[in-house]
Amino acid sequence: MDEIFEQLLNLSARTQTLIAVYDSHDRLQYANSAFRSVYFIEPDESPLWPDLMRRNFELRRGTVIQTSNFDEWLRSTQSRRGKIGYRAFETDLHDGRWFWMTEAVQTNGWMLCIASEITSLRARGRIVRQDRDQAIKASYTDGLTGVANRRFVMARVDDMLAAAQHGSNGCLVVFDIDNFKHINDRLGHQAGDVVLRDFAHRIHQNVRRNDCFGRVGGEEFVLVMPSTGPEDAIAMVECMLTVIRFSRPLPESPDFSYTCSAGIAACAPSDSASDLYRRADQALYAAKLSGRDRVRAA
Repeated sequence: MDEIFEQLLNLSARTQTLIAVYDSHDRLQYANSAFRSVYFIEPDESPLWPDLMRRNFELRRGTVIQTSNFDEWLRSTQSRRGKIGYRAFETDLHDGRWFWMTEAVQTNGWMLCIASEITSLRARGRIVRQDRDQAIKASYTDGLTGVANRRFVMARVDDMLAAAQHGSNGCLVVFDIDNFKHINDRLGHQAGDVVLRDFAHRIHQNVRRNDCFGRVGGEEFVLVMPSTGPEDAIAMVECMLTVIRFSRPLPESPDFSYTCSAGIAACAPSDSASDLYRRADQALYAAKLSGRDRVRAA
């Protein structure tokens, strides 16, 4: 086995195919020389993927990222990155090269990335494919907050329930911003939109890569936490509620703050998506009744 592993490392070091492995926190744990060359990574570096993309975006190198707001692009991309077992897509580099990238994700969140150069292939239809990819991205993204939308999140709920049938655990969290109607009525819908975007941004920053966070409607958000038991889910969600508690999202109203409540349900092998969602919603209702700004588990 050691000999096979050594041969794999030797082969990956010599190939022009890009190979990289990220851990569940999206930190680079291995990359061959071809990958490091394309993305300007020093031999002793192990950057987090968001930090690597931000650095290359600012220096206009590596992957072409067509956006005027990197943070919005990052939030939207991370809402989908690592959430399904496999995906493939085209990516362009600033130096003119064109790669076909694949991402394979294990249940523990580790990801294998492999990319092959396809610059020499005929580009006919490329614009059509890129437009298609953008349309697919838009169909899975909430337009206001940039996180995943209901369609994408509920598909991840189905994935988690399928894994539960084979013995895996997991939790569904439903968030609701407290007194949101009062915020809209008192400060206006524009301020309400700022609060929604602030909430999405702050929660998303505390979500693990193999979890899926999205907006399902109005002021209600959902977090899918595969391979997670109720105790761990409660601890993580309580930290998220603390982050929200200290947020001050309105520069023109520096004393304004807001809170949210959360309900958690652990999935069972016999659950349907509606069963699981109903229990999480009932737990959310219990959190609201007990005073808001807290988490309850079903």
